[in-house]
Amino acid sequence: GLEGITFVPDAYLVANGFYDDSKARAYSPADYPNNDGGLFFVAVEANGSVYAYALDHVSGGFTRVATFAGGFTGAMDVHFDAELGQLWVVCDDTCQGRTAVHKIDTQAGSATRGRFVITTRFERPAGMPNTNNEGFTFGSLSSCVNGLRAVIWSDDNQLGGFALRQGTITCTPF
Repeated sequence: GLEGITFVPDAYLVANGFYDDSKARAYSPADYPNNDGGLFFVAVEANGSVYAYALDHVSGGFTRVATFAGGFTGAMDVHFDAELGQLWVVCDDTCQGRTAVHKIDTQAGSATRGRFVITTRFERPAGMPNTNNEGFTFGSLSSCVNGLRAVIWSDDNQLGGFALRQGTITCTPF
């Protein structure tokens, strides 16, 4: 089922030439006038895919705008870092706690131009148990200290009595 959801603003999508699979051309917010300024991206555990939807906040309808591989056999969370323009996909113990950072490919002539592609992959943090991490978020860039900011995972198993685990992540884009 659906495991994670995040909102990606139209400004980011348009500025980076996001490709609308449903229209077979560049994404245009005018095609979705009641979408509240962006698309919702959902992570699916069963297949590891991420789906982008335009929700019509007036009629209650929706349009699937894009689908792409999250990078793992399962996707347990998805989180958009609006400050750095990075979409994070998280896999739990199914994939040893790995994460992948996606960005829209903006290279002219690229076969994946306008689509989210993996730019960086991360192993589970050193010292973190291989547990059922299904939620993921991080502090704003204004919270950076010495180039690092907080990152938090939620553990569905509450392994060792902990539902949340905190670490740090760099404040610069990957």
